[in-house]
Amino acid sequence: QVQLVESGGGLVQPGGSLRLSCAASGNIFSIYAMGWYRQAPGKQRELVAISTSGVVPNYADSVKGRFAISRDNAKNTVYLQMNSLKPEDTAVYYCNAVIHLIGTPAPRTYWGQGTQVTVSS
Repeated sequence: QVQLVESGGGLVQPGGSLRLSCAASGNIFSIYAMGWYRQAPGKQRELVAISTSGVVPNYADSVKGRFAISRDNAKNTVYLQMNSLKPEDTAVYYCNAVIHLIGTPAPRTYWGQGTQVTVSS
């Protein structure tokens, strides 16, 4: 089955930057979308950014102008460049992907294990 492995999280001061990455592995036929969600304690999981094939990426209003999503299709990897980070960006960030596996009838949604991002002085 599919495995999504995130990396790049950590502790950063307000105004700093981080780059998250998520690599998908498995018997993949096609990846239709890859992106990022985040969840802070006591809050709902929310969309951060999604890159869908053939569609302009979507961003949460709270991160527009600060975050940028990109994909390396040859490596089945999605990145999230996070600039001008704020304490409110502190959360566990989860990779999300819609993937059609070889030998299966339809694509499904998969989730990574999450990577912690902490923005604090």
